[in-house]
Amino acid sequence: MNKHPFDLALQLTPLEPGVYGGTTSEAYWNMVGPFGGVTAATALNAVLQHPSLLGEPVSLTVNYAGALLAGAFRITATAQRTNRSTQHWTIEMTQANASGVQEVMLTATALTALRRPTWGSEDTAMPGVALPTGLPEEKPMTGVEWVHRYDMRFVEGAFPREWDGRGEGSLSQLWMRDMPLRVLDFCSLSAMADIFFPRVYLRRALRVPAGTVSMTVYFHADSAQLRDAGTAYLLGQARAQTFRNGFFDQTSQLWSEAGLLLATTSQIVYYKE
Repeated sequence: MNKHPFDLALQLTPLEPGVYGGTTSEAYWNMVGPFGGVTAATALNAVLQHPSLLGEPVSLTVNYAGALLAGAFRITATAQRTNRSTQHWTIEMTQANASGVQEVMLTATALTALRRPTWGSEDTAMPGVALPTGLPEEKPMTGVEWVHRYDMRFVEGAFPREWDGRGEGSLSQLWMRDMPLRVLDFCSLSAMADIFFPRVYLRRALRVPAGTVSMTVYFHADSAQLRDAGTAYLLGQARAQTFRNGFFDQTSQLWSEAGLLLATTSQIVYYKE
């Protein structure tokens, strides 16, 4: 049975305890490097493959220090502290430069934990929007390969049709799922948390250089709830709060088709005039 392109992109080879080797994937290529979502998912995968793993992911923070080049990389996952129910991780991804010296391309932290049943409340309800089956599939950007790995159906806030500087808001709502279909898990949820194009494109309706510098994903679902979501669509919503002095923030939420809030995210993104 052929592996899904996403699983091939995340494939890691153990080199020594906590150290893995990987290779970038053409299937998830962005403009100047791999799609940031799949890079974040690879960082998380190094933790999930570690033999000392305790529990399941609760949060992941990824800092993109530099754009990966096509080819091999190394990733190290270290459990810095393990408590009775929580575990704190640091992750580092490096790649050899022209001189063969390993340079840091990504740093990250992760929190995993043993989840226990408690009181809960859904204070952020899924918006009432049109169902995905009644919406056309769209590719928000041209000339990049990774968008072909997802089925995306916009409710509102699609990629600007005209770059005329007349953007009015930064809100996007869209249905999304892996293509080909793949059962949801923590890694694929991490990748989809970064599926939203930079809000500055929508807000200004201008093509300006922009890229995520740091992204945090909070996981509100456990592995069983992700399996229950299966291959169905997720509803994603993203917006910015402020644009100032070359950086803007971007927050988003991802719900299962059944209305369960699976993850929330926050990013800081640089942009130029």
